[in-house]
Amino acid sequence: MTTTLQRLRLATVLVALVLVLGSVGYWILGMTPLDAAYQTVTTVFTVGFREVEPFSAAEQVYTIGLIVIGVGLVLYTFTLVVQLVVEGEIKQMVGRRRMDKQITGMHGHVVLCGWGRVGRAVAADLSQAGHEVVVIDVDAEHLTGCEHRIVVGDATLDSTLRNAGIERADALVAALADDAANLFVTLSGRTINPRLFIVARARQDDSVTKLQRAGADRVVNPQQLGGTRMASFVVRPHVAEFIDVVMHERSMEFRMQEVPVPAHSTLVGATLATADLRERTGVLVLAVRDGNGAFASNPPPDTVLHAGDVIIAVGTEVDLQRLEDLTAAR
Repeated sequence: MTTTLQRLRLATVLVALVLVLGSVGYWILGMTPLDAAYQTVTTVFTVGFREVEPFSAAEQVYTIGLIVIGVGLVLYTFTLVVQLVVEGEIKQMVGRRRMDKQITGMHGHVVLCGWGRVGRAVAADLSQAGHEVVVIDVDAEHLTGCEHRIVVGDATLDSTLRNAGIERADALVAALADDAANLFVTLSGRTINPRLFIVARARQDDSVTKLQRAGADRVVNPQQLGGTRMASFVVRPHVAEFIDVVMHERSMEFRMQEVPVPAHSTLVGATLATADLRERTGVLVLAVRDGNGAFASNPPPDTVLHAGDVIIAVGTEVDLQRLEDLTAAR
């Protein structure tokens, strides 16, 4: 089944062929090449000018045939052009409405501002971790091929953030190329949704403090982070590679995960020794972070678990799922 675009291409070729053959026909009937081309164009496109010279009977018959064939092809081509434009606009409008409806029904998603190299990397990791992502970018061409739900617009505007469902989102990632723009996004996001967890990108060192004051929970400098990571591969290659594999790749069965301890958990008030997480779930507890944000690395067995603590553990996906189920148990 041919598409409208394919039919339009064929019709365009046929119109060009009619113009060439029409000009050749008038030239054979005695016109100069320029007059023949001029007469063909004015006839096929129904401009309405007079003939370049009085027609003979043969030229009149030839012109009738050229009008029937040429004008019909031109009208058909014009119809296909209109159809293609209308179909494209309708598809775009329907697609936009469908996506807006989907975004309206989303809760607990991540709003990602900026679809550059950093934004793409962030979206890939979030998607791999099972998070829904709504991407905002001011350039529609940048979003071509983006598999996530998208919003085309200026992320520094409150209306654009609201179109992305910022009020119902759990997290905001400001990954724009300009620090000032990320500052505006952070400030707007924190104002609209105070409970948001906000991660902002910073290119300049002096922007870190400003972004934190604007409401960013975490500020990341990709260049500095990349430099540190590269140095780690030189200084501690085996440690760096192990962490890289555990955190980002799927070639090992072990994963690192954080599991919060809710207030209703049966683990509240228990020590790591009595909880016996290693035996019951198979995970290795690397650290425990308390409600004040302090880390207890390699916690001793007598460490007491409290509501709001976060257990950082390593294990297989099955082990980590057991830990989550045990922690959530009432």
